[in-house]
Amino acid sequence: MVIRRSSKLPQTAVLKQILKRCSSLGKKHGYDEQGLPVDVPKGHFPVYVGENRTRYIVPISFLSRPEFQTLLRQAEEEFGFNHDMGITIPCEEEAFEALTSALR
Repeated sequence: MVIRRSSKLPQTAVLKQILKRCSSLGKKHGYDEQGLPVDVPKGHFPVYVGENRTRYIVPISFLSRPEFQTLLRQAEEEFGFNHDMGITIPCEEEAFEALTSALR
């Protein structure tokens, strides 16, 4: 499974765009001069899950997993990727935790 693309960019370019959109939240409190969250370790990115938008920090390696790509497609369809909050995953927290535990 691959992420649906509106342009003919290679999958790696699409994944980089997703990460850039997620990480480029502006120079706000808790962000460095490049707009990256200071509390997110290198090689990870934040996502927001469930009705309460609980924040989770996940490894970038999840982006290549078909199971996670399915969640990203659902997130794009429901919320899009062009907003200030970062990637919001449209599923229950318990289901997200079960999936990410299985992917580790």
